[in-house]
Amino acid sequence: MADETTSAPGLHELRPAEGSHRDRKRVGRGEGSGNGKTAGRGQKGQKSRAGSHRMRAGFEGGQMPLYMRLGKLRGPNHRKSMPMGPFRTHTTPVNVGALERFDTGVEVTPDLLKAAGVVRTLRHPVKILGDGELSTKLTVHAHAFSRRAAEVIESAGGKAVVIGGGPAAAEPDKPKRAAKPKAAPAEEPAAEAQDEAPEADDGPAADAEAEAAEADGEPETETEE
Repeated sequence: MADETTSAPGLHELRPAEGSHRDRKRVGRGEGSGNGKTAGRGQKGQKSRAGSHRMRAGFEGGQMPLYMRLGKLRGPNHRKSMPMGPFRTHTTPVNVGALERFDTGVEVTPDLLKAAGVVRTLRHPVKILGDGELSTKLTVHAHAFSRRAAEVIESAGGKAVVIGGGPAAAEPDKPKRAAKPKAAPAEEPAAEAQDEAPEADDGPAADAEAEAAEADGEPETETEE
């Protein structure tokens, strides 16, 4: 009796495991299917229309959206600041205390941070913050540094290098608003008008009085007989 050999199954015999695959839901194929006519979307309304499930983020059907109803704060770093929604800028924060795990002299880059598990993704720029202490000399490459982070790295003998630029520069202090000078007290306008007003002439009456005075003051001449 010949030995029976089992051959490997061919590609035409491969099947998914029982119960691991379900046919997709076919809608609009008659009332008998249970999803005919309105295809499970109900009657009328925005969600029954084509493209209604592909609305942009933050769209509220045309009413005033939430990010326009709320007040805003200055700067891009607060949740209540502009820009909002998909236009907000993000950074991946890394504190200097997390750099203590690296050996002295190592050049720390975003790729090394991801390989070491300090950051999960490099989708956003990496910014080094100043929380914690650092005692090892490192050359840290990142997209941005806070002022204290740069000071801690440099005090340990290392260097903070901005990716796409030179060494990290300390962030300038915000200029303080100068106090407004107090307004000088207003002088009395009547007194100024009197001081500055020229002496006014009294008109023709004064001229007549002056001529009469000159006439009275002339000495009378004696006539010889």
